[in-house]
Amino acid sequence: MRRKLWSAAAAALLVSAGIAVPGPAEANDRWEYCGNDALVKQELKNGTLWQMCWRVDVKTGLVLEKVAFKGKRDKLPIMVLDSSTIAQLNVPYDSGFNEWNDITSYGFGGDFMQPLAASDCKGQRRGVWTGAGQDAKKVLCISEEEAGLAHRLEGETPEKPYAKMGSDLVLQTISKVGWYEYITEYRFADDGQISVRLGATGDLAPRDYTTPDQGWPIGPGQTDYSVNHYHSAFWRVDFNIGGYGTEKVEQYDTAPTGERGRRAAIYSTSKTDVATEATLNTATRRWWRVVSPTSKNADGHFRSYELELGANDPYEAHPETQPDVTFTQYKPCEKFATFNQDPECAGTTILEYTNGERLSDPVMWVRVGFHHVPRDEDQSPMPVHWQGFDLVPRDFTAQNPLAPADRLDVNGDGVS
Repeated sequence: MRRKLWSAAAAALLVSAGIAVPGPAEANDRWEYCGNDALVKQELKNGTLWQMCWRVDVKTGLVLEKVAFKGKRDKLPIMVLDSSTIAQLNVPYDSGFNEWNDITSYGFGGDFMQPLAASDCKGQRRGVWTGAGQDAKKVLCISEEEAGLAHRLEGETPEKPYAKMGSDLVLQTISKVGWYEYITEYRFADDGQISVRLGATGDLAPRDYTTPDQGWPIGPGQTDYSVNHYHSAFWRVDFNIGGYGTEKVEQYDTAPTGERGRRAAIYSTSKTDVATEATLNTATRRWWRVVSPTSKNADGHFRSYELELGANDPYEAHPETQPDVTFTQYKPCEKFATFNQDPECAGTTILEYTNGERLSDPVMWVRVGFHHVPRDEDQSPMPVHWQGFDLVPRDFTAQNPLAPADRLDVNGDGVS
């Protein structure tokens, strides 16, 4: 089991970092205390605080650990994630001429991680030692960015609505693999949402040109067809909601019952417990959440985070790039979604990890595909295109953490 007793010293370090710690019987022995250089702790304009550790892995690049959220009315930060990082980037060409696995064959860390210039980052730049014989280079950008209207509700007069502008804590690194430059980005919203994204920019690869049915004409006339290709990105997300771990996975599906009510069709929502390791795919009105069996909000509801997937192109040619999300039992040697390189694990892909083991400490593997059909505007430099997913708090707090004080009495039915 991953969750074991802490030593007194480890617990003391967490307390000194200002994170709410469970009692000894529930504590997590995987806390790696980070000092000032590796600690990101920032309060946003609306009073929300996010706190986490960061480091750079030679293969996966930016790794975030011990991610905690504190609303403006919370006493201490509450743990959300144990860790999150990209776990593979599969890049096959439609022509079949090339296929790359940018994480396991090259990597987003080490020499592939780019130093950030002032023009790359409008916030704070943090440095890290990247290898023997190299100086520390500033690779992490930390900034607070405006996120637009967070909420609005008509007030007592039209001139005074309940309206608030939101902001995000944004962490970014840039890694250059071949002609592409990849932006690893995490956006931590002041309402508790976490957006995980991969941006691709840089340049289209020269000489990668093909026939009209496998590419798109760029440049003068109809002669140079830049090859279409995939970016199938995988992320490995390990939750630790409330600092207790042992989360459960639930799938929800909403479907019509075939009956009608007074004015509309009747739909019914059902829950399926994902009790064992599984590879799963999206469907209409289907979603998943990872829920703590022990940590509750002030309403007595178990805290959870919901996975939200947006645009997503599966690559059907590989079985391992077909599932949208995979849940496996935690094993430290299962580091990459494909071509796993840890000899302690017999399996090398997510399909081999899912062998029916019961989930008591689930790890979530999210695959988001982007089919890139080049266009004239991609030259040069190529505008950033994004792919990723959102982790949305569900019952993590009893009410909107940004709610004004005079709306706190609105909680459930039959209230003013």
